[in-house]
Amino acid sequence: MPRFAANLSMMFTEVAFLDRFEAAAAAGFDAVEFLFPYEHPPEAIAERLKAHGLTQALFNLPPGDFAAGERGIACLPDRAGELRDGAETALAYARATGVMRLHMMAGLGSRQDAAAVDAYRDAVVFAAGRLADAGIDLVLEPINGRDMPGYFLDDFDWTAALIAELGLPNVKLQFDIYHRQIMRGDVATAMAALMPIIGHVQVASVPLRHEPMTGELNDSFLFAELDRLGYAGFVGCEYRPAGATTDGLGWFHGAPPARGRAA
Repeated sequence: MPRFAANLSMMFTEVAFLDRFEAAAAAGFDAVEFLFPYEHPPEAIAERLKAHGLTQALFNLPPGDFAAGERGIACLPDRAGELRDGAETALAYARATGVMRLHMMAGLGSRQDAAAVDAYRDAVVFAAGRLADAGIDLVLEPINGRDMPGYFLDDFDWTAALIAELGLPNVKLQFDIYHRQIMRGDVATAMAALMPIIGHVQVASVPLRHEPMTGELNDSFLFAELDRLGYAGFVGCEYRPAGATTDGLGWFHGAPPARGRAA
């Protein structure tokens, strides 16, 4: 089985954010990820990781005003200065946590807009360069338009082509199984074809984004495929538990999951 990282932005929300590290470790996880750490000092995050023997698998660069609906600023030409400042902020947290990969959200925009495409390309080149100095990979994630309408980066082929065009060794694809299934399907074939550029994998059931093995996909088969393909990174559990987080961890501990459409 792959190595799993609990996503603390979605899991263990029964307790305060800084207490979720302990909860994840107690549940058997040895790695965590989350969307953003910036409401807490980097030293506080680092302390919780060390205290509970956890590896930081991933987090995002600052996304603009997320609470107001922004979903990244990389494709916004007039926000380049803010993006550069955000990269420095993220690097401070990376140094504290030891994380080896960061995700940069693209923002809301259209790939039919040449200025947005140029801004995004420039943002990727800049962020990749800054992260490379610290030995960190930059991962780019296509996100489906049903969950995030108007998101700039909503196509796996376009993302893979950009990564090939730029040829930057620390720019990788973030392959989210949930988003791939909603956008294009053909998950196993795409996973195999794209494996040379995949830097991080995430999972949730489809269509309700609950625990793995409770939706329309055969997640056990996909996990075995990741092993067969030699994927050595973490699989981020970016799902919303259908109930209490610990009640839904049978899939993680090897128990047969309860399948269904619980909300």
